[in-house]
Amino acid sequence: MKNNRVNFHDWGLVDYQEAWDRQESLFSEIVALKTANRDNQTTTPTHNHLVFVEHPHVYTLGKSGKPENLLLDGKGLEEKAASYYKINRGGDITYHGPGQIVGYPIIDLDNFFTDIHLYLRTLEEAVIQTLASYGIPAGRFPGYTGVWLDADNENARKICAMGVRCSRWVTMHGFAFNVNTDLGYFKNIVPCGIDDKDVTSMARELGHSLDIEEVKAVLKGEIAKLFSMEIINQ
Repeated sequence: MKNNRVNFHDWGLVDYQEAWDRQESLFSEIVALKTANRDNQTTTPTHNHLVFVEHPHVYTLGKSGKPENLLLDGKGLEEKAASYYKINRGGDITYHGPGQIVGYPIIDLDNFFTDIHLYLRTLEEAVIQTLASYGIPAGRFPGYTGVWLDADNENARKICAMGVRCSRWVTMHGFAFNVNTDLGYFKNIVPCGIDDKDVTSMARELGHSLDIEEVKAVLKGEIAKLFSMEIINQ
């Protein structure tokens, strides 16, 4: 039986390792229930979660990433007050920090649709529609995930990076959407392994900082609409 109810959590500013552990716990619970349903031939509905969080300065490297795309050594990381993790999502290296909405949908795609490419495109569309509501035209860059501005010309710049993990159609990790992000931290990496494209934020594009809680509310609404989710606030 499909369950489109999604528990929404805003964890606030949380250390990356703690958030990763909490993600893994939610993910493992869903996978365990799916396994039990299969083994026992039962149909207990699986749960879904959508987490928004901000992290202290941190660089994360995906499974297919190249360590050399981090341009800092241990001392440099210490000077930037940043941490570094090799993690189990797809994609290369990216940065998370305050002023950025990091979204972790931990959902059973059997409750929605079993198509990982459609899943990524739908997350991208939610960000694109959120930006449109602030008067920022955005789209996709052929051959790359994430959300881009001016993707059709030499001024292409990324505003939202994506990297996910999916097992038994259960997802984790997700997206990093630059709202009021300190973009200087991206100068210490080759973002997503792309060395000839810029990175931007809503604040940079609009010339002023934004109410990140307002942006979260708009984005949550777009995700819910596009996935036909019933959001349950925790």
